[in-house]
Amino acid sequence: MYDIPAVIFAGGKSSRMGEDKALLPFENFSTLSEFQHHKLSLLFNEVYLSSKENKFNFSCQLIKDTHTQSSPLIALISLFETIEDEAVFVLSVDAPLIDDTIIKTLYQNHKKNPHLNAIIAKSPKGLQPLCGIYHRSILPLCYTFMSQNNHKLTALLSKANTQTIFFRDENKFTNLNTPDEYLRFR
Repeated sequence: MYDIPAVIFAGGKSSRMGEDKALLPFENFSTLSEFQHHKLSLLFNEVYLSSKENKFNFSCQLIKDTHTQSSPLIALISLFETIEDEAVFVLSVDAPLIDDTIIKTLYQNHKKNPHLNAIIAKSPKGLQPLCGIYHRSILPLCYTFMSQNNHKLTALLSKANTQTIFFRDENKFTNLNTPDEYLRFR
C-alpha cells in the first residue's frame, strides 16, 4: 500500500454528461465514485472523495470544498486545508482506466523527488492534471492563483516545480465526459 492518501475529485459540474457522472452506475458498483473508491482502497490506506457536498450512497471520507467557488484548484486547496498529509495522489472520478502501473510510476517518482510541487501524468494528448501527486508545498502558489481568479491547473503546474511523466497509452486517460463515452465503457 502507498503511504500517501488518495483523493478522488468528484465535484465537477458534469455539464457535457447532462447529469452527475460521479453518481452514474459503473461495472458492478452503484456509482462511478464507488468504483473509483474501491479501486484506490486496494492501493492506498486512506481514500477521500472531494466534492461540494456529501452525495454518495456508500461509506467514505469526504473533503468538502472550503471556499465558495468551485473548481479543481479549489478542491486542491480544500484538501490541503482539510488533511495534514504532505503529499496526496489525486485522480478525477471520470478516469476509471487509470491503473496501478500508472500510479506506481508516479509514486516512485514522488519518492525520488520529494522536493517537487507536483508529479503529473502526461499522455499523447497532453498534461493530465487530475492524475498525479501534489505536495503541500504547492499551496502558496494555489492561493496566488485563486486570488488572481485563475483556476486552471495547467497554468498552475506551468509555474510550479512540476515533473511530468509520459505514458504512451492514451486510452488509460479516457475521461467519461459525454453519454456516448459512458455508454462505450458500460
